[in-house]
Amino acid sequence: MAKSFAASAPGRVNLIGEHTDYNGGMVLPAALSVSLRLGLTPREDRQLVLKSTEYTKPVTRHLTDVAQAVWSDAALGAIREAIALGMLTGGANITVSSAIPVGAGLSSSAALIVAVLKAARSVSNAAWTDVELALAARRVENDFLGVPCGIMDQMAVALAKPGAAMALDTKTLKYRLLPLPASHQLVVLHSGISRQLNEGRYASRKQECDIAKAHFGTQDLCLLDPEMIKTSDLAQPARSRALHCATEHARVLAAADALEAGAMKQLGSLMNESHASMRDLFDISLPKIDALVADAVAMGAIGARLTGGGFGGCIVALVDNSLREDWLAQLLAKHPSAQFIDAARGSR
Repeated sequence: MAKSFAASAPGRVNLIGEHTDYNGGMVLPAALSVSLRLGLTPREDRQLVLKSTEYTKPVTRHLTDVAQAVWSDAALGAIREAIALGMLTGGANITVSSAIPVGAGLSSSAALIVAVLKAARSVSNAAWTDVELALAARRVENDFLGVPCGIMDQMAVALAKPGAAMALDTKTLKYRLLPLPASHQLVVLHSGISRQLNEGRYASRKQECDIAKAHFGTQDLCLLDPEMIKTSDLAQPARSRALHCATEHARVLAAADALEAGAMKQLGSLMNESHASMRDLFDISLPKIDALVADAVAMGAIGARLTGGGFGGCIVALVDNSLREDWLAQLLAKHPSAQFIDAARGSR
């Protein structure tokens, strides 16, 4: 019997820094306790047989299949990438168990791709680093799945550790891990609205950023002076998209400093500013999510914001430990379609 190789990857929540990772900026994601685990057994033929605890029937795909906008695409793309890297010579049987909700903005697809690549690395005993696997996982998302994402999700699920945030420079891939506070929790709630990053609106935002890049002659919108963007003759909506990127990058830098200093009030304020920018400048929020964020703050959260690519998914709120239980009960009572997913916090 062929040997099975196990691997896992966590979900992630981005504390601040949305749509900066493909514009030369900083991000601040953190690993969650909800995770994906899988077992991979190599096959000698060209088939992928995929089983998941979330679906009743196994899925069989051929390695020559194109993406079909179904959940098995991520695993298929990862197997194809593993073969290209010399980790595998054929298909695989894969069994998946995941607690990461799909369409929540918590990197369920990135977790699946990274976990498949980690298991394939074990098959070949290859020397690929976790950073190299993250880059390979992004190629799967960009080239096979058709999602024009940056590198944040893949780096976070490949390298981040529970109890810490990753202050990641997406231009250089340099990062440092910052302990999360033990006095507060970063509570993740699903808004009740699911979304797919390949359904068009995410791509349109990237296209608008590309227009701004061409106008300013740079690939790094995040490094531009916000005042220069404001006074430029760049047409809307590209000007607003660029302004969000530049100001969001500055907020991530300030948020990392606030987290390191234990300045929770400042961190919360930056989260609130970030949500307003995503709502007003980048136009990726929705009225239902805006109401959930506003009520989260009104009921006692220090800060709250939409997290993920936008147009649905989750919010993240910074809440004092002593308030969390009552705060959560009141918020969910007012927003019954919302759902508690996880809470990230430090150990000291």
